[in-house]
Amino acid sequence: MKAFTYERAKDPVAAARAATRPGAKFLAGGTNLLDLMKIEVETPTHLIDVQDLGLDRIEKTSEGRLRIGAFVTNTALAADERVRRDYGVLSRAIVAGASGQLRNKATTAGNLLQRTRCPYFYDTNMACNKRKPGTGCSAIGGYSRQLAVVGSSNDCIATNPSDMNVAMRVLDAVVETVTPQGQMRAIPIADFHRLPGNTPHVETALQPGELITAVTLPRPIGGTHVYEKVRDRASYAFALVSVAAVVQKDGSGRVAVGGVAHKPWRVEAAEAAMPQGAKAVTATLLADARPTRDNAYKVPLVERTLAAVISQARTA
Repeated sequence: MKAFTYERAKDPVAAARAATRPGAKFLAGGTNLLDLMKIEVETPTHLIDVQDLGLDRIEKTSEGRLRIGAFVTNTALAADERVRRDYGVLSRAIVAGASGQLRNKATTAGNLLQRTRCPYFYDTNMACNKRKPGTGCSAIGGYSRQLAVVGSSNDCIATNPSDMNVAMRVLDAVVETVTPQGQMRAIPIADFHRLPGNTPHVETALQPGELITAVTLPRPIGGTHVYEKVRDRASYAFALVSVAAVVQKDGSGRVAVGGVAHKPWRVEAAEAAMPQGAKAVTATLLADARPTRDNAYKVPLVERTLAAVISQARTA
């Protein structure tokens, strides 16, 4: 791990201003950042500890929404009675991720910013446009079993590893931030994560120094909430494919998929086919899929997982 300086932020705007310093990074739970620093994939020269800013509460708003502080832990969020009752897909997705120990420390904002688990991103001896722009993508033409089948580019085929993000996407969450100038922003989750294009190192819509302060969920949408995760082993494994869905009594609903793209993958136009079944939904959802030889199995796996989710919802 390379040497760095450290400070504890006193308020969100001060933290955002400090983060405009070259080489600065926010430190919250640290469950992803510190691991990457140890292998020198991340090499910040200055860490800004934001854990003491009081952004760790879950509160109902006057409009009936639920506002989740940026530093609410995954454990606290999944266990909250309101989340379990009204946003069950989110609670289920969080519990499907990582381990109990990590969920006790990992934060909501940190999960939104979780970096890919592409093996070439983690190997500093391999070319990776995400880690070092302009060097190439070793995953293209390499081992790609776990990587993206849709939304990828000629510069990157990495996937977003977060379970929580998939549920946030199906719920139409909104990410709240503060800029170094003290301005507040509200970014729809659909616009928060970016596709790789020719700048895969630019992963979100955040501006330099911008700090996530909260995530707001809309008013409860009812329906049956299901999260299904397919992985190589029963625990402590990232999704090969995951499906987050909210299904209404008439068969209509929403669906987002994880493990297949650089961001949680949702195509609202595909949801019109929900009453017709998984095959019809998948045809539109993955219409632009470009799988590799190694990960072509993901396309039928999405359809089968979605079919299981719809069946589960209809019999709930």
